[in-house]
Amino acid sequence: MVWWGLDKLVNVEHGLVVSAHFYAGLFSSAALLQAFGVGQTALGVLVILGMFRRATYPALGVITASTLVGVWRSIVDPWGWFLQGANALFYPSVIIFAGVLVLMAFADEDRWVVRG
Repeated sequence: MVWWGLDKLVNVEHGLVVSAHFYAGLFSSAALLQAFGVGQTALGVLVILGMFRRATYPALGVITASTLVGVWRSIVDPWGWFLQGANALFYPSVIIFAGVLVLMAFADEDRWVVRG
């Protein structure tokens, strides 16, 4: 999440291309992408620290689930054998989403977090 956020801040043009290609231009505003970048970076740092988990983990889940929707072709057909626009580099979105579910499921067991 931190890297996605920083990418939107440092390389806004890349974010505009991603928005146009994967999200039908829904987020094709430099100011909006920069605001998302700040939010995503902050969310990533809070998740790393384990702060405000009741809010940050579900927010992380919603964002990573949205990513899954945006790259669904790469999940269903990572090598693009049947679907155009698929890319094996996006397949790990499934793993990231699964990791969020694990974080949420075992949040009470995590002892290496900052309480907040």
